Amino acid sequence: MQIHLKTLGCRLNEAELETWAQAFQASGHSITRNINDAQLVVLNSCAVTQDAVKKSKQSIRRIHRDNPQAKLVVSGCYATLNESEAAQLMGVDLIVSNKDKNQLVEKTLAELNMDSMPAMSTEPGEVSLFSRGRQRAFVKVQDGCRYRCTFCIVTVARGEERSRPIQNVLDEINALHSQGINEAIITGVHLGGYGSDIASNLVELITEILDKTRIPRLRLGSLEPWELPDGFFELFKNPRLMPHLHLPLQSGSDSVLKRMARRCKTEEFSQIIKLARTTIPHFNITTDIIVGFPGETEQEWQESIDYIRTIGFSHIHIFSYSPRAGTAAAVFPNPVSQELKKQRSKQLHELAETMKQAFIAENISTQVYVLWEGHTEILSNGNIRYFGYTPNYLRVSCDVTQEIQLENKITLVELIKADGDFIGARLAQ
Repeated sequence: MQIHLKTLGCRLNEAELETWAQAFQASGHSITRNINDAQLVVLNSCAVTQDAVKKSKQSIRRIHRDNPQAKLVVSGCYATLNESEAAQLMGVDLIVSNKDKNQLVEKTLAELNMDSMPAMSTEPGEVSLFSRGRQRAFVKVQDGCRYRCTFCIVTVARGEERSRPIQNVLDEINALHSQGINEAIITGVHLGGYGSDIASNLVELITEILDKTRIPRLRLGSLEPWELPDGFFELFKNPRLMPHLHLPLQSGSDSVLKRMARRCKTEEFSQIIKLARTTIPHFNITTDIIVGFPGETEQEWQESIDYIRTIGFSHIHIFSYSPRAGTAAAVFPNPVSQELKKQRSKQLHELAETMKQAFIAENISTQVYVLWEGHTEILSNGNIRYFGYTPNYLRVSCDVTQEIQLENKITLVELIKADGDFIGARLAQ
């Protein structure tokens, strides 16, 4: 059976997709990138914002329109929070809620009568990552969150914290590496809370991965800026742990952070950033900011902008606040007008671009190792342009002759010039 997997939203959804893909293949089925070839489509939906809900519904309709003969399984946060609505959408054959995600493959094959004598995969050891054109893999180590930020619906959808045993994570990473994957990205809903339910912590997990796997590059997904265990930044002295963190700030105003029920004030956040940058040069910090949270005054907005400028992020995911039913903030007074949110968002986008270019400029003339992707561009002179990422998560391009094969290789380059959203590089001599 040919199976097409699609995801919306966060890296955790990506990690779950990888797990399902390998489980389907272990059952003898194959993964296809072409939805029209699929007999089964699985959608991992999102509901982090109202726009995400809209996109999830649109994706379901589009999948059914593009391939009405395929069975359609929908999981993820939209399907969990709006189960009856999702189930009634045209073409949906099965809903698998977040709490049953670990059994999605088994449920799908059994309940849709697809578990009878599948054809075995023609390529032993081939995994979904290659059929989907990937050099890195998302590895889910944790799910759920014990905190309740007032804007967040995801903790409602994902439930309480649950951590995977360290040995399971090690086995998955070693299997991925044996199949040619060169970078593992560790993900979770509340990654900093890893181990809270199994008498462990994130430092122990990362230490074990670095000690007991040989995968060349290890990267951390989005990480809330609190509960970082002692010794956390010392881990980054190991060159296999990539010096980049996505730390969601959400606001640079302490009074807004209090209304959000965030557990990290600006002063504490500043100390985290200082420690990261003191430990490793060119450490890259990216973040999320919510614009127009209920009651956000002009003074609070100015505090936020000033603080963000002081920190100097290389990239900001900017979200205009939208109320989510089921969250505390949905009924907060003094909503910010759409026009004002639009103005503030524009101001922040301009600042974010300035900071991004400043960080790129800081990295020019350095030599770094880049993991090259398979997506290439053939230039008019016959050379090939490869794209890849530095350890600190800057996108790099490099032009080479056709004899030089870089796909999924890690090579030393010199960063030579800024080129829009990426950096031009040349192979080091």
